[in-house]
Amino acid sequence: MSEATDAVAADRALKARHRAMWAMGDYPSVASHVIPEAGAQLVKECGVQRGDSVLDIAAGAGNAAIPAALAGADVVACDLTPELLEIGRQVAAVRGVGLDWQEADAEHLPFADGEFDIVMSCFGIMFAPHHQAAADEMVRVCRPGGTIGMSNWTPQGFIGRMFAAMKPYAPPPPPGASPPPLWGDEEHVYELLGDRVTDVEARRRTVRVDAFPQPGSFRTFFKTCYGPTIAVYRSLGEDSDRAAALDRELDELAEEHTRDGVMEWEFLLLTAHRTA
Repeated sequence: MSEATDAVAADRALKARHRAMWAMGDYPSVASHVIPEAGAQLVKECGVQRGDSVLDIAAGAGNAAIPAALAGADVVACDLTPELLEIGRQVAAVRGVGLDWQEADAEHLPFADGEFDIVMSCFGIMFAPHHQAAADEMVRVCRPGGTIGMSNWTPQGFIGRMFAAMKPYAPPPPPGASPPPLWGDEEHVYELLGDRVTDVEARRRTVRVDAFPQPGSFRTFFKTCYGPTIAVYRSLGEDSDRAAALDRELDELAEEHTRDGVMEWEFLLLTAHRTA
């Protein structure tokens, strides 16, 4: 095979692993029970209005896409993992709102240049392994003058530190892949978007999490529901000592961030307009 063919095959294999990882557990429960207001907050910050054409990248089960549709926008929710999209369809049907659900890779979006008024992502695009490719696609499909908005966990916040704690226990990342929490660093995102955007507003916010008041409850929930955490534990196989060590690290991290049964998880909320 040629070098180009090898690269395509490697990318397909990588995306298949990502797809399988996010199909593990129950991510919709994370979105709906742990951070239920995050999607609606991003929709508000993006100024979504009736009649806007909106793309939600790495939409999962629609925690931002569904609020955008409820605001009257014409919404496309795309994600790499069809299992999450199917759950989103069911939730949208219960809530009585229609939107278009499409399986798509954030790094290779199947949409036309400038197709959408608003392009957003709520804790989603940050998990695309090749940050520049995903950022390029996000800008490309937004119309000139349109809005780009995203919420991403910061490296210094709780989720960023959780990924740092799991890293020594996980298999090495594939060549060219970047850590997801880098999307929560303002300078990194500025470099990704470059001079293709203007009116950039980056604000560090926190989400209040009161779902884990008991010691060990965060770790137990994420080991059951959160794909990246499940994947790291599975990679340890029968190594019970390393699994126990990771248990301790996650419990200590959660305890450090819990006050009176409440955690504060920091994220970066960024909005911008595509240059004309």
